[in-house]
Amino acid sequence: MASFGHFIKTEREKREWTQTEFGAKIGINTSAISRIENGSQKFSKSKLKKLSEIFDIELQQITDLFFADKFVREALKYKCSDSIFSIAEETANYYRNTNVKQGKLEL
Repeated sequence: MASFGHFIKTEREKREWTQTEFGAKIGINTSAISRIENGSQKFSKSKLKKLSEIFDIELQQITDLFFADKFVREALKYKCSDSIFSIAEETANYYRNTNVKQGKLEL
């Protein structure tokens, strides 16, 4: 996947919807759809569930794509090295393991 905007454009085009038709379905005007697809405007997190329903794609997949795109944009914005991605994975594993251990505590 190139970007979240590209994902939206690809899925919209698969269904042969114009930007206007898609915008009407999700509640976003045509010019905003254009900016989202070309990456100059961010997609609203509050619209993820609706996007999942419109495209008939699991919400988890949509959410993962959205936040992956967001994370990469931030990493690039701050000129992080490529090692940021493996560090982020290690950090995510740490938090998962910490939460699991904490959840098992019985007092």
